[in-house]
Amino acid sequence: MTRIDAIEVGYQAYLEEGGEEFGAVRGVDHAQKGVVVYVENGGDFTVDVHAVRSVHDGKVVFDGSRLPKGMREAIRRAHDREEPGA
Repeated sequence: MTRIDAIEVGYQAYLEEGGEEFGAVRGVDHAQKGVVVYVENGGDFTVDVHAVRSVHDGKVVFDGSRLPKGMREAIRRAHDREEPGA
């Protein structure tokens, strides 16, 4: 099974193991070898499968250095609207 075959819609998205999730998988394009990821408060981004570090337990861990610049900026702001202590 290739990395893209292991990814399913609904899997949570992370930049590192044990880190904070920033979004979720909305779609998988097997033909283009891409993953559509919704970033909280940032919208949908299409990511090449080569940016995927690992897939397991309903999680996809991405290599931040391989993500589009706009997506990296959105990830930094993903939790800005959350209330502290909520």
